[in-house]
Amino acid sequence: MIEKILGILATFTIGVISSGGYLGIALLMAIESACIPLPSEIIMPFAGYLVSTGHFNLYLAATAGAIGCNLGSIVGYEIGKRGGRPVAERWGRYVLVGPGELDAADRFFARFGNIAVLIGRLLPVIRSFIAFPAGVARMPLIPFHIYTFIGSWPWCFGLAYLGMVLGDKWNSDPRVKAAFHSADVVIAVVLVAAIGFYVWHRVRGLKRH
Repeated sequence: MIEKILGILATFTIGVISSGGYLGIALLMAIESACIPLPSEIIMPFAGYLVSTGHFNLYLAATAGAIGCNLGSIVGYEIGKRGGRPVAERWGRYVLVGPGELDAADRFFARFGNIAVLIGRLLPVIRSFIAFPAGVARMPLIPFHIYTFIGSWPWCFGLAYLGMVLGDKWNSDPRVKAAFHSADVVIAVVLVAAIGFYVWHRVRGLKRH
């Protein structure tokens, strides 16, 4: 059952990016930034792989990802602004968001203030939840979106670049080609493994609370 679900998620990620192009990247990154468990560490490297095949431009892929981050962050921001912590704790478990992630984001924002939105977007885990305390603090929208974009772009670029470099090896290194029948199969396996670990980690964190 779990394998089937993970397979569906992997196929979904590959299919959306392959068919939707830059819009697909933006959509998936918006989902990730809305605190739904579809990690950018899976989305952007696959986009980078498609850069290596000539389907995408690296800079445009990173920009599409950053735009998606801005769009998805609106959800966390508005929840924080309108409902605060009680709403996030009540409904967060349905998308595998536990008190631990919310606490980390709260502490980070309390320490750095508005600039935490920019810094937090460069950090794993924190980046997905930093919009919530920004909404609670009613941070002005224009700086919020500017910091979100500036912080998200290097993150998206770095992951896409990694995917591009690894993807290029599928085409240039015969030893890699000989090890596997096709790059698509390997990418699917990596996606399934990464999603599986991500979901397992979140579920374990929720059980602790």
